Amino acid sequence: MRVMAAAVLTMESLLMGFALLIAKDSASNAQLWSGAGLAIALLLSAGLLKRKGGYLLGSILQIFMISYGLVIWHMYYMGGLFALLWITAIALGRRGEAIKASLIEKQQGDPQKRP
Repeated sequence: MRVMAAAVLTMESLLMGFALLIAKDSASNAQLWSGAGLAIALLLSAGLLKRKGGYLLGSILQIFMISYGLVIWHMYYMGGLFALLWITAIALGRRGEAIKASLIEKQQGDPQKRP
């Protein structure tokens, strides 16, 4: 779960960098700095995914990505797409961890597979 979620956050950080290149001519300095701060926060939150608070921070940053559409309207769509990817990464990761836990439990319960 952590690998997929970290990949989504890292790609969002790169997307935000490209969005800043688009916004550099029409946005104010405050909007550019907030976008840069968001890009850095996305990258740092990918490293915080070892804790449950990292997932909460990543979820909050998804809202900020979508709201950056006030500066660049394309970010409404791209932020929404990455929010869907974020939800999918968490859902598939939980399902994969549940399958892995059941396989480990089944293997420990079978005496023939023990060394």
